[in-house]
Amino acid sequence: SSGSQLQRCHCPQRPAAHLANDMSLMRAIRLAPQAQRSLASSTRLFASPALARPVDSEARKAPVTTNISEVGLGAPLGKRNAGVSVLGCAIAMVAVGGCAQGIGQLFAALVVGMARNPSMKEDLFTYTLIGMGFLEFLAIVVILIAGLLLYSE
Repeated sequence: SSGSQLQRCHCPQRPAAHLANDMSLMRAIRLAPQAQRSLASSTRLFASPALARPVDSEARKAPVTTNISEVGLGAPLGKRNAGVSVLGCAIAMVAVGGCAQGIGQLFAALVVGMARNPSMKEDLFTYTLIGMGFLEFLAIVVILIAGLLLYSE
C-alpha cells in the first residue's frame, strides 16, 4: 500500500535525489502508525464506570467485551527504549573510574607520606584504609545505581 502512495519521476538528471526522497517517504509512511500508537499508549486516561455514558436497557443485556489492557490504566506502555538505559548505565559507570583514580592517589599519598616521615607509618596506613573504605563504598553505590539505570523501564 505504501508503494501506491509514492509518485515516481523518471527524469535522468538526479535519480539519487529521487531515491532518497522516496526512501524517506516510505520510512515516514511505515513509522506513522507506530508514532500514533506510542502517543496513545503514553497518555493514559482514568477509566471509571461512573464516568461512562448512560446505556439503554437493550445494550445492557448484551455481553460487554472490552479489553481492559487497551483502555484506562491498563494501557500498554509501548516499546522499551533499551538504548537509553544502556547509555545511562555507561555514564554512571564513569564514576567507577573516578573511584579508581581516587584509590591510586590515596596510595600515592601514602607512599609519599611514609617516605617523608617513616615513624608515622602505622597511622598513615590506618588513614589510608579508612579512605579506601569510603572510596569502595562509593564505587559499590555507583555500581548499584548503574544497575538500576540499566534494568529500569
